[in-house]
This record gives sequence, C-alpha cells and structure tokens, in this order.
Amino acid sequence: MTLLLTQMAIVLLVTVACGWLALKVGQARVIGEIIGGILVGPSVFGRLAPHLSARLFPTSSFGPFETLSTVGLVLFLFLIGMELDYEQLYRQRVTAVMASGMSILLPFAMGALLAHSLRTRFAPHGIGSVPFVLFLGIAMSITAFPVLARILEERNLQGTALGTTAILCAAVDDVVAWSLLAFALALIGGEDAPSSLLFRLTGLVIYLCLMLGVIRPLAAFLVRRQRRPELTLELLGVVVAGALLSAAATDKIGVHPLFGAFLAGVCFPRVPHWQLALRERLDMLVSVLLLPLFFALTGMRTRLDLLNDGSMWLWAALVLLAAVFGKMGGAALAARWSGQSWRDAVALGALLNTRGLVELIVLNIAYTVGAFTPTLFTMLVVMALVTTMLTAPILSLLGIRGTAKKQPGSVPVSATS
Repeated sequence: MTLLLTQMAIVLLVTVACGWLALKVGQARVIGEIIGGILVGPSVFGRLAPHLSARLFPTSSFGPFETLSTVGLVLFLFLIGMELDYEQLYRQRVTAVMASGMSILLPFAMGALLAHSLRTRFAPHGIGSVPFVLFLGIAMSITAFPVLARILEERNLQGTALGTTAILCAAVDDVVAWSLLAFALALIGGEDAPSSLLFRLTGLVIYLCLMLGVIRPLAAFLVRRQRRPELTLELLGVVVAGALLSAAATDKIGVHPLFGAFLAGVCFPRVPHWQLALRERLDMLVSVLLLPLFFALTGMRTRLDLLNDGSMWLWAALVLLAAVFGKMGGAALAARWSGQSWRDAVALGALLNTRGLVELIVLNIAYTVGAFTPTLFTMLVVMALVTTMLTAPILSLLGIRGTAKKQPGSVPVSATS
C-alpha cells in the first residue's frame, strides 16, 4: 500500500504540472498528462535514474494502479454518455453516419496500402498477412473516445452540434474498430476462434437490445412514477453500480468496458437536476484523481527511445502522414458532402483524428499477441501522440470555440458561435 500511495502522489504531481503547462501552450490537458507519464516512465526517468525508477515503479506494481485508473475512466465515460443530447444527435444524423463511415474506410485503406512494406520490415516472424492488415488498419482508423470527450469538455464543446456529432462518430468508429479487433484476435486465437467471435457478436447484439429496448424505457418509466425525484445518496449508489455493471457486461462479452459505461450513460433518464448533481459529485474525483492515473500509466508503458535510426523516423513520418490524410481527410470530405461548411468539416476531421489513449490500448493488445514488433509499436505510438496533439492547434486556427459551461437541460448552441 505504501508503494501504491507513493506512486499515486508522484504521478499526480507530475501530471498536474505537465497538464498545466500543456494548457499554457494551447494543448489539451490530457496531452500533458500522457507526456507526464512518459517522463516518469522508462523513456526518461528510467534512463536517468534506472535503479530509483525500478524501485518506485516496478512493473509488478502496475496491477492495482491500472485498476483504479480504469474505474475512473469508466465513470468518466458514463458522465459523457449521460450528457449526450438526443435532439442534436437526430439533427446531425446524416453527417454522423457519413463521417464515421469515411473516417473508418479511408484510413483503413491507407493502412492496407502500407501493410505489405511494413510487414516485410517490421512484422514479427509468423504473423499472417490478414491479421497484420487488420491490426494496422484498426490502428489507423480508431478514435480515442475518452481523449476526444475530454478535449470537448475542456473547450466547452460537448453540448454543441459539432461536439455531439464528433462523439457519435467516435463511438461508431470505436465499436467497428473493436469488432474488427475481436475478429483479428479470433484469427490468431486458434481452432475455437470462430465460435469465440460468434459469441462476442451475438452477446453484443443481445446487450444493445436489452439496454436500449428494456433498461432505458424502464428507467424513464420509474422516474415518472417518482413523486420526489431527488438524487439521494442511495440512488447515487445505485446509479454508479449500474454503470459499473454495464461496463462489466460488455467486458464479459469481449467488447471493451468503456462502451458499456458510455451506453449506461446514454440510457440514464434525462432529469436535468440529476445530471447536474451527478456531474458535481463525480467529476472532481474522476478528473483530479483517477483519470490522470490512466493517462500516466499509458505514458509510462511507452518506449520512445526505440526510434534511434534515421530510416526509422522516415517510416514513422510516412505512417503519420497516412494516418492524418486518411482519418482527417475522410471525415472532413464526408462532412462536407453531407452539407457542412468547410470550417466545420475540417474541425470534425481534426476531432476524429484524435487517437491518444484508445489507440495505445489497441497497440498494446496487438503487441501482446505478437502482431507488432517493438519498433513498429513505437512508430504507431508516436503517430497516436502527434495526431492527438494536432487537434487543439487546428481547432484554434479554425476559431472553433464552445460557449459557457452547458447545464443539463439547456438549449445547445453552435460550436462555431
């Protein structure tokens, strides 16, 4: 326990300082938190003071650290889903469907074009061409849902048309990407892989039908029956338990628990003072204590010292260009075709180009199953960080701003006002 508390204190101090500096230079706070994790990890602190680093942050101690941070992320995504504006969602449905489709297809195609060259140079021995193409395409096409949500929150864009569309597109992107990831893992998994994949897909369909067709209308009905719909401490405990159970359910069927948490928020009854009370009671604990642990842990697992050759950096630059052109270009073109202005279309592309945290999760999974070598893994980590860092400058260049902090139940406004 002493080691865990010491680790948490060090990480929080470093990430708070780095997050503050990131805001000062116009970046999202999460960029600073991830960089703070890199600073206390093997790439910097581990090289400058290896013995002290090994004592303070031994790999064997990451288990409880990761558990706490994941709980924080689950609660954060529940809050994001709880504030999803259905009316904005309906009005932006055409843009959302087209942009999410193009922001998956085009970057996936770019990854497939690069796959042969990267596989001959950087793939581990024995990895098949189809699983490698799937893993690389997923890495190119995924959006960092929680990082995007936090960027929208920091810029007060989460209740705007642009923010709602971006959240929906990111959710669709990640559901497709995780489904493809399940298929890729099934291809590597052996003889029982097809049944495993069928179980996951069937379970996901049943879960979605249960949540949207039963739980959501039942919750709305129970709220209407309440004479005094106040968010008591007991009711708060039930709500949090429901979010955790939803996340556990999706994790059990093979889909990431983040989607279960977000869907629990989507199904939460739209009672304005409940939404406000939940955010006030949970947001401070999650944002200040738990979320920085998640971002820092991701940074501490990143090894940027592996790119030590000029040709490696050239390949990393090529991967980065393909990722930006595919993801940002595909989403922007689709948004423009659906009737959005070029300004809003490019802004949506920049938001969906955010990869960050979820990308690093996918990369770690691919690395663990032997789909990527450490060198290719590091190239893709660099791509994830740079594409995430590009989001804030592009939004500032376009003049995209949110309004004052949106209260639950208020009328949403344009993100470009």
